[in-house]
Amino acid sequence: MLLVRDVFRLKYGQARPAMAAFKESKDLMKKLGVTMPFRVLTDVVGNAYTMVLETTVPDMAAFETNGKKIMSSDEWRAWYQKFTPHVESGYREIFTIVEEG
Repeated sequence: MLLVRDVFRLKYGQARPAMAAFKESKDLMKKLGVTMPFRVLTDVVGNAYTMVLETTVPDMAAFETNGKKIMSSDEWRAWYQKFTPHVESGYREIFTIVEEG
């Protein structure tokens, strides 16, 4: 099992608009048939205006399949244009889940 963390550094003052845009993606993912469990995290301390999307997938093949399904959609591309103006930078981390408590 893999944990994928997409970490977004939002522009100053853009947390609320970014979250509003992100909430729209939930229905879109269902429509596209993407059912990866996910959660959204925001900073409490540390770098301000940080938003993290965490998803879990069984393996890299599932991650790639879902990615192709999402990114080939014109609807996703249109949604992405609403989200990206709020983002200053970002990066992705992928971890193997070794043990859960």
